[in-house]
Amino acid sequence: MAVNIRVLIPAKIAENSQTTQYVATNVSAIIDKFTATNYSTSAATLSINLVTGFDNAGNQNLIIKNKTLLPSETYTFPEIVGQVLAPGGYISTIAGTASAINIRSSGREVS
Repeated sequence: MAVNIRVLIPAKIAENSQTTQYVATNVSAIIDKFTATNYSTSAATLSINLVTGFDNAGNQNLIIKNKTLLPSETYTFPEIVGQVLAPGGYISTIAGTASAINIRSSGREVS
């Protein structure tokens, strides 16, 4: 068994449509950190789904719903730290506002 430390989601702007951000391809993944920063001048929201490989993002796998980030706020989402994605599982997000929130995630892939 090999364990590799990885950036799961390189720093990027979260889209305002449901978007797959990371897929555990042929590995299991452990989320060690997930950070979001609202760089806009207005409050903005972010929702996060942890999805099994055979499912679609929806209420059944919604972990964070509409977390409000105030202007210039950074949040580290302790709700998903330590969560495990089985092979084929993925992280999906949706921001309530386009061009407002930067996200980044790191963790471990186990093969």
